[in-house]
Amino acid sequence: MTKSRWYKGNIHTHTTESDGDAEPEKVVGWYRRHGYDFLVLSDHNHLTLFEYGEGRRRFRRPLMIPGEEVSANIKNGDVPIHLNGVGISRVVEPIDAGEVVPTIQANVNAIRQAGGIPSINHPNYKWAFDHTHLQQVEGLGLLEVFNGHPAANVYGAPGKFTTEEIWDGVLSAGRVVFGVATDDSHNYHDFTPQKSNPGRGWVCVRAETFTRNAIVNGLAMGDFYASTGVTLLEVETAAERVSVEIDPEPGRIYATRFTGKGGKLLSESVGLAAAYEPSGSEGYVRATVVSSSNTKAWTQPVFLPG
Repeated sequence: MTKSRWYKGNIHTHTTESDGDAEPEKVVGWYRRHGYDFLVLSDHNHLTLFEYGEGRRRFRRPLMIPGEEVSANIKNGDVPIHLNGVGISRVVEPIDAGEVVPTIQANVNAIRQAGGIPSINHPNYKWAFDHTHLQQVEGLGLLEVFNGHPAANVYGAPGKFTTEEIWDGVLSAGRVVFGVATDDSHNYHDFTPQKSNPGRGWVCVRAETFTRNAIVNGLAMGDFYASTGVTLLEVETAAERVSVEIDPEPGRIYATRFTGKGGKLLSESVGLAAAYEPSGSEGYVRATVVSSSNTKAWTQPVFLPG
């Protein structure tokens, strides 16, 4: 029997084919040198296809998965509705349906029709939308709980929700959507907090084979965790038990928080392993691991019957 393993990748990446500052080959090279197993180039309204040529046969990583940031900017451009299409078979033209919910729904549908997984990008960018909008959308796939762009407003503001609170708001409405962490990388030359640099957020997909289909299927099924720096050795997500085992960095302390419906904190513990056994009344259970360096990892929600 083939043993599954974790594969690390970024699903939100820009190049000079849209508004990135490095050519696709240079961008792919950065991720290769930094140990990424797979990569989605997601230029705005453009399907950037990168194939290893004859002279590059020694390169097997990162595995390239086709993608696009389907970018509709509604209400005279003031409200950005951006969704990644992961694993699409063709370019997807953005649809402006006038209002937030119909526009998100139309683009989710278009990405699905192109054979891809829709990923809702940076809801707090220009404070475009939140869970009250996403609760009304059918067919959600992924949602950025972390986006590394400095303008993404991941941590909210007075009177505004954090992206993690938005995720819980969608889950609490019974919508199945999996949380991802992404770079949304644009800048590959100058590394500062004010730039949108690579290496800030990623997903680790569990798969038995290192193939495009296996990785995309793992994303679609929620068999992955999202991270900004915490590495998990094991993740168990079942109705009977949710647990994590952490691969520690020297000198770090780790806390694991289990969250249920309404963003309720169910339990919290300190250490390199943590587990929660649901009673069945929690609605759903997910885990967030936080290190003393303030990096995090998020497991996917387990929905409970009843």
